Amino acid sequence: MRTHVVIVGAGPAGLMLGRLLELAGVNTVILERRSGQYVLGRIRAGVLEQGSVALMDRAEAGERLHAEGLLHHGVELSFDGDRHRIDFNALIGRHVMVYGQTEVTRDLMAVRQATTIYEAEDVELHDFDGKPWVTYRKDGVTHRIDCDFIAGCDGYHGVSRASVPEAALTTFERIYPFGWLGVLVDKPPVADELIYAHHARGFALCSQRSNTRSRYYVQVPADERVENWSDDRFWDELRARLNPETAAHLQTGPSIEKSIAPLRSFVAEPLRFGRLFLAGDAAHIVPPTGAKGLNLALGDVAALADALIEAVLENSTAGIDAYSTTALKRIWKAERFSWWMTSLLHTFPETGAFGRRIQRAEFDYLTGSLAAQQSLAENYTGLPD
Repeated sequence: MRTHVVIVGAGPAGLMLGRLLELAGVNTVILERRSGQYVLGRIRAGVLEQGSVALMDRAEAGERLHAEGLLHHGVELSFDGDRHRIDFNALIGRHVMVYGQTEVTRDLMAVRQATTIYEAEDVELHDFDGKPWVTYRKDGVTHRIDCDFIAGCDGYHGVSRASVPEAALTTFERIYPFGWLGVLVDKPPVADELIYAHHARGFALCSQRSNTRSRYYVQVPADERVENWSDDRFWDELRARLNPETAAHLQTGPSIEKSIAPLRSFVAEPLRFGRLFLAGDAAHIVPPTGAKGLNLALGDVAALADALIEAVLENSTAGIDAYSTTALKRIWKAERFSWWMTSLLHTFPETGAFGRRIQRAEFDYLTGSLAAQQSLAENYTGLPD
């Protein structure tokens, strides 16, 4: 088999890249080591910047998003019960859309017409410094695909970044000493907008997937186990970290999913190795506090799609030559914001009483400064490229 671009990974980044390329007439094959049902079973956040919504429209996959997504014009921050709303619309005239990453994936799956091969095992990338080709095994048979370019959209643990020679790659990483214990529940959300809460007991987040399904999180130690948390224990802990008025309105019920996500910041540089390009979680990880992960991945593939279209259809290397440098500038800005939100809202045992006083001062400065609130709103809703 031969194609223009082999995309490794059929998460939202890989599917979006494939869709943008196929609409432009660039031939693609997507390889995914998991089943389609497994991919759809991944529970992820879903706060979309306006640029991400526009990208779904460009991919002709935005119809259900516009019908079912929830427009949010702000978020609420809370510190030891003191509340302050950040009004995106009033501050900078922008908004975000709450729409689950699973639904983004489902919509992109539905519109894709080109080849996607699920349960492709033992994927290997070859000669991406010259004339690239990819092998994989399916149903016990090994297959080869020759191509012009390879796009690694297969996540942090995928084969794409692992295929790069160690000497050619520089990585930057911070592991946080905590994770998020998340619960999904079929109950109406406690508020119309997201609530980010700092408390001496730890961080909490009240999020949502729809008007009838909610997602809640509490900060837990990095080595905590889900088995230690009954539903009742989770709801009691969440109430303790929220403003009393908010806690009183919380509707609880049996969890339909419960998991712990570790928090880390990670960036790989560069993002291009000959004819191999990294995008999404293969290139970077952000803590979820700033709602940047999915948006950052979609921004990567939007830029990469334009570069590859130019390379294949116009025989110009300008876009692919600039991809890594341009993308990394945007990535590091998102890393900074996600780190800042994480630092403000979580408890860090090693910082002690002094650290909490600094966090309180930061919260008071934020809530008292129009400029600081505009900066938060600008970063949260999405910086321009």
